[in-house]
Amino acid sequence: MNFPPDAKSYFEIVWKIVREIPAGVVSTYGQLASMIPAPPGVEEADYERYGAVWAGKAMNAVSSADDGEIPWQRVVNSQGGISLPADSLAAAEQHKRLEAEGVVFSGSGKINLNTYGWDGPSSDWLRENRLLTPKLLKKPTDDKPGQMRLF
Repeated sequence: MNFPPDAKSYFEIVWKIVREIPAGVVSTYGQLASMIPAPPGVEEADYERYGAVWAGKAMNAVSSADDGEIPWQRVVNSQGGISLPADSLAAAEQHKRLEAEGVVFSGSGKINLNTYGWDGPSSDWLRENRLLTPKLLKKPTDDKPGQMRLF
């Protein structure tokens, strides 16, 4: 399954979601896919396997004509890294655009998703667009007020 059954419609849904990502935060391919129900004819398990890849293909299909409308730079991989080839002009451009929005990269070139991860669109927007609650990018911290650490 290289592409969803109706790639054009799927890509348009991905781009609609990406347009909602505010400056200064990022989403991941997997988070985007988690908001989209499995396309008709695709088993849930298959969608879980391919959804993030399909979202990546949607982002790869953003043309220079769409560039000003779709903030493609705000989508990164699940480790908070840029998925484009490291020495490419596009990767340098994505890095530059994110830094201009206030996103900070670590020394290893990753973005801390706990700091810069998007929580997703409002529940009203999701409901209006028949989309699902996104998976969270921010991991729970061990620091719980009032609870002593044992180790």
